[in-house]
Amino acid sequence: MASLKEMRNRISSVKATQKITKAMQMVAAAKLRRSQDAAQNARPYAERMASVIANLAAGVTGDGAPRLLAGTGSDQRHLVIVAAADRGLAGGFSSSIVRAARERITTLIAQGKDVRIITIGKKALPPLRRLFPDRILQSFDLSAERQLTLSVAQPIAEEIIRLYEEGQTDVVTLFYSRFQSVVTQIPTAQQLIPAQLDATSAAPAVDLGGAAYEYEPDEEAILETLLPRNITVQILSALLENMAGFYASQMSAMDNATRNAGDMISALTIQYNRTRQAQITKELIEIISGAEAL
Repeated sequence: MASLKEMRNRISSVKATQKITKAMQMVAAAKLRRSQDAAQNARPYAERMASVIANLAAGVTGDGAPRLLAGTGSDQRHLVIVAAADRGLAGGFSSSIVRAARERITTLIAQGKDVRIITIGKKALPPLRRLFPDRILQSFDLSAERQLTLSVAQPIAEEIIRLYEEGQTDVVTLFYSRFQSVVTQIPTAQQLIPAQLDATSAAPAVDLGGAAYEYEPDEEAILETLLPRNITVQILSALLENMAGFYASQMSAMDNATRNAGDMISALTIQYNRTRQAQITKELIEIISGAEAL
């Protein structure tokens, strides 16, 4: 059994840990509000751009369609982008994203597809590198970025487009966590290339009100510019969703840790008091026994 001094030291240690988890919970709660606003503000822009592209694509058929829209005509080579967090202490936030990506990668490999992986965030790389060491192409570390802007997502989008134009991939899919609420973040798979413009797309179609539009320049030229831009926007939107989900998960995890530390302090205090009382009782018995012996 631990001595009273060891138990006092342990109680003091748990109390110090509780202060840290409480502070981290408050910091995560403060950052969550800003991150949530940023993620929600980015959604209309990303969805509207996808809607505009869908309407432009409706007038483009055949050989005139850009390759980013029409695809290569094959789905043999897949590029999987896995965006997770750069830090831990957020429960199962990153592991849920990696798990969803891992299941898709395993399924594609079983089907005989050639799969390559790009990771975003420190927490995505180690588990995927252990499972698929020969399939990792590149890893992007965003821990030094203080603010997520288009300039952060641009290098990632340029690398994806380069691999696609060089014929190294046919289909590009992005995995991230879509922020729904403080307690719910949904691991999501979004196909970036070829652009998904069907009925299952999250972007609603633009209602033209029966009007006929003529574009200058033509639809093909506009799409050549918008499609790469759309990939950058979709990546930035996913990163903002991830940030909001990360702080929500961290706030919940630190709240649970603070509660658990409080329960442990209560249990240790009860144990300490019982041990101390038993020790006092034992000393009294020894004193009384000695007095009677005299």
